[in-house]
Amino acid sequence: MRIGAGMSVRGKRRRGVPLAAVGLVAVLLAGGCSAESSQNDRGTAAQAPAGAGQDQAAPGQAGAGAPDLRVDQRSIIYTGTMQVQVDDVERAARAAIDTVTAAGGFVGGDQRHSEAADARAELELRVPAAKFTTVVDELAKLGRQQRREVHTQDVTEETIDLDARITSQRARVESARKLLARASSISDLISLENELAKREADLASLEAKKRRLADLTALSTITVTFVGADASTAEKKTEIGFLVGLRGGWQVFLASVTVLLTVLGALLPWLLAIGVPLAILLRMLRRRRRRRMPPAGPAPVVAPPIGPVGGPSPTAPPPVPATRSAP
Repeated sequence: MRIGAGMSVRGKRRRGVPLAAVGLVAVLLAGGCSAESSQNDRGTAAQAPAGAGQDQAAPGQAGAGAPDLRVDQRSIIYTGTMQVQVDDVERAARAAIDTVTAAGGFVGGDQRHSEAADARAELELRVPAAKFTTVVDELAKLGRQQRREVHTQDVTEETIDLDARITSQRARVESARKLLARASSISDLISLENELAKREADLASLEAKKRRLADLTALSTITVTFVGADASTAEKKTEIGFLVGLRGGWQVFLASVTVLLTVLGALLPWLLAIGVPLAILLRMLRRRRRRRMPPAGPAPVVAPPIGPVGGPSPTAPPPVPATRSAP
C-alpha cells in the first residue's frame, strides 16, 4: 500500500513538472507580449505629442515672424480740411484751440484776417490719431459747416520696409567700424573712414524718415478755416467783354511800370556812385588831350604859277576875237 501510494505520488509529481513548465512559458510569453505592446504604446504616445507640438508650434512661429497687420496696428496718416462759417471768428478760433489742447494736441499754424467785412481765421491743428474723428466733429459744431475733406494714407508697408532697412544699415555700420578698428595701413584707414561716414549718413537719413512717418501717424493734421457770417462763398462768375479786357490791360500796364520803376530805383544809387565819377574822369581826360595838341598857325600863302615871258597867263581868260562891223 505504501509502495503504491509512493508510486502514485511520484507519478503525479512527474506529471506536474511539465505542466508547471508549460504554464511558466505561457506566463513569460504573455508578459513579453504585454511589455512589447506597452513599449509600442509608450513610443507612439511619445511621438504623438511631439508631432502635435511641432504642428502647433509651426503656426506660432510663423505668426511671430510675420508683421502684425491688423486694422488697429496699421500705420495710417489722417489729414482733414474743413471750412466753418461762424458769427464770431475770434471766439470760434479760441474754442478750436481749447478743444485741440484738451484732446492732447497743439496748434501748428495760425493765420487770422480781422477785417469786419471779411474776417477769417485759418488754423493748422495737430491732434492724436485716435481722437481725429472726435475733434473734427467738435469743430464742425462751432458753426455751420460748409466743407469737409478727410484723407487717409496707409504707410504700414513703408514703415515695415524702413524698419528692415534701418536694421540692415545698422549692421553695415557696425561691420565698417570693426574693419576700421583693424585697419593696418593709411590707405585702408582713409577708405574705411569714408565708407563708414557714408553708411552713417544713410542710416541717419533712414532714421529721419522713420521719425517723420512716426510723427505723421501719431499726430493727425486738421486744417480748419473759420469765416464770418458776411463772407460770400459763392463762386465768382467769369466776366468777358471789351471793358474787362481794357481794365485787365491797364492793370498789367501799371504793374509793368511799377516793376520798371522798382528796377530803376534799385539801379539809381549804383548809377550815381559809378556814373558821376566816370563822367568827371572822361571830361578831365578830354581836357588833357586838348592841351597836348600844338596850336594851329596861319595858313601858308601859295603863289600863283608864273607862265612863259610874253605869253598869256595860264590863269588869264582866253582872248576874245575881234568882230568886223558891216559897211
